[in-house]
Amino acid sequence: MNLTGGDRPLGLAPASVRDYRELARRRLPRQLFDYIEGGAYEETTMGANLDDLSRIRLRQRVLRDVSVRNLGTTVLGEELSLPVVLAPVGLAGMFARRAEVQAARAAADAGVAFCESTVSICSIEEVAAATDRPVWYQLYVMRDRTYAEDLMARAQAAGCRVLVLTVDLAVVGARYRDVRNGVIGPLSTARKLVRGLDFARHPAWLRDVALGGKPLTFGNLEKAVPDASTPDEFKSWVDSQFDPGVTWDDLAWVREHWSGPVVLKGILDPDDAREAVEHGADAIIVSNHGGRQLDDVPSTITALPPIVDAVGDAAEVLVDGGIRSGLDVVKALALGARACLVGRPWAYSVAARGEKGVAHVLRILRDEMEVALGLTGITDVGDLDGSALVTAPGGETA
Repeated sequence: MNLTGGDRPLGLAPASVRDYRELARRRLPRQLFDYIEGGAYEETTMGANLDDLSRIRLRQRVLRDVSVRNLGTTVLGEELSLPVVLAPVGLAGMFARRAEVQAARAAADAGVAFCESTVSICSIEEVAAATDRPVWYQLYVMRDRTYAEDLMARAQAAGCRVLVLTVDLAVVGARYRDVRNGVIGPLSTARKLVRGLDFARHPAWLRDVALGGKPLTFGNLEKAVPDASTPDEFKSWVDSQFDPGVTWDDLAWVREHWSGPVVLKGILDPDDAREAVEHGADAIIVSNHGGRQLDDVPSTITALPPIVDAVGDAAEVLVDGGIRSGLDVVKALALGARACLVGRPWAYSVAARGEKGVAHVLRILRDEMEVALGLTGITDVGDLDGSALVTAPGGETA
């Protein structure tokens, strides 16, 4: 068996997130892989998330005692074995059987947090019952406030402590790959045939997901969207429920119905970061939705430093977007993030190898961080700052 990752051959054991991406590409039907992989419009911002991180250079230091290195941190009072959270990924249960459960178990075993998406295939109750570590819950602001209140109540009853409120979906961005693949919009008879043939060419996925286990439903939205195999029904629900009229004042409504920490996900501007703090956010996530919403906005790594400066110590700052290695995590922490959320890395790995794949990717991130700390002469992630970098996101000296 000869696997390829990019232009290079792989052995039987994947060694990086990039390798898992290639395994996922081979295993998944095209439309599902493109759903994971795709971004908004021409995908400029999605590419910038990766490119801008790759231009940052670490500062290598020598002859320092780095025999003991600490990767642990706390986020919102929760101890993490490394500064990583598995980000909410919608439709993940389409990539592998009960994928959210598998990923949550791997996260708990690794000592990191898992965030359940509102549009997961597995319900919050199923995921929470599968692990003894409390999961986080991600929520969209919906027009039907009663439905949203019910979701918050369900999440709290399931033991969730942290609510991640996604705020960059007032209007849904266009993802051209989804249009071309028929994930969105009407399907002609010819397109249905092409899609059916694509599924048939991936028998392992068919056996594991489409034909095995429980029916595919949106576990948290089953009353509203009972069948996860009908994209148009899901798109109609999204269009009817995502609320373009939401304002900062709606955070007070969230506080009325959530007793734990509230995190705002989707902040890219320092002024919005200040507003978030003024309205009581416990943490913010610097995020452009993985480049899946508005194209031609800044990469998250370039947006991070000014937001960290704007927030100061008033709230914890996390970041997502483009994180593909432990070195990327170290760079983000050096620029002021408390932790990183990773989405595509766990989506690739669960699609490729299920729970074992996610566990392996977390070990890969850990090992890469261990090396990065050791060779920058730093022994604790809490000590990371700009001195660990030679060049910052814009290419200037750190």
